[in-house]
Amino acid sequence: MKRILITGANGFVGRYVVQQLLQKNYSVIATGKGDCRLSFTDANFIYETLDFTNQAAVQHIFQKHQPQIVIHSGAISKPDECETDKEKAFLINVTGTQYLLKEAAAHKSFFIFLSSDFIFSGEEGMYAEEDMAAPVNYYGRTKLLAEEAVKQYPYDWSIVRTVLVYGPSHTGRHNIVTLVAEGLQKEQPLQIVNDQIRTPTYVEDLAIGIVSIVENHKTGIYHISGEEVYTPYDMAIAVAEYLKLNTALITPVTADSFTQPARRPLKTGFNISKAKRDLNYNCTPLKEALIKTFGNG
Repeated sequence: MKRILITGANGFVGRYVVQQLLQKNYSVIATGKGDCRLSFTDANFIYETLDFTNQAAVQHIFQKHQPQIVIHSGAISKPDECETDKEKAFLINVTGTQYLLKEAAAHKSFFIFLSSDFIFSGEEGMYAEEDMAAPVNYYGRTKLLAEEAVKQYPYDWSIVRTVLVYGPSHTGRHNIVTLVAEGLQKEQPLQIVNDQIRTPTYVEDLAIGIVSIVENHKTGIYHISGEEVYTPYDMAIAVAEYLKLNTALITPVTADSFTQPARRPLKTGFNISKAKRDLNYNCTPLKEALIKTFGNG
């Protein structure tokens, strides 16, 4: 039975990846910075507290568990936080990745890194894996620097880029659809951006795609997202209509309306034909994903 170490297991995506791996009977060493927020009781599940910016701690965990596969989903992923604290962003997103790569190399582990559409400029949209990266904010820059470190890894590696992940949250981490639902249920007026184009990703699809990379030992770069094109405003309206909440509370605005520290790329949808071909990847349409997220109403 292969041992898989995953970082960021307490996070939104990490939790789903752990669940999918356990369903496939892998031995999972789930790690996170704080106490375990996961409720799995599977015999193949172990949780270890790990600050992967602590090189000695990383070395200890690798020596203890000798993982054959590493899935690095831990990161500081809020663009504004990265922009206002660049030192912290670099430490977590770049240096932490380098520490993990060093210890993974000592064990010749297959290294899978979770990256982002924010490595792209957003000028073109519908990006393929080989398109040129040109981040417009510091978060994107740190993810690109981490990708470059992964590409130097001497053993097998894979980079998974994704776009605007959403779905049911079991660890208290909100995403666009749960935030909109909560705000509308409280009858709060919402201003949602309508000039940014995305191909939003249902979280379970992303986890299944990552596990497919594990199962088929696929190396290289993969774009895993949805294929329907939405703006965040479009998504918010879809949530309101599905939950029969007041769409009049949602006002479309442009990105210029906000004084956010980090600039956002305008168009970052993905071409996912490679994932479909190599991973047998399928993505859930938004309307179906909303049923999975909120139930049948």
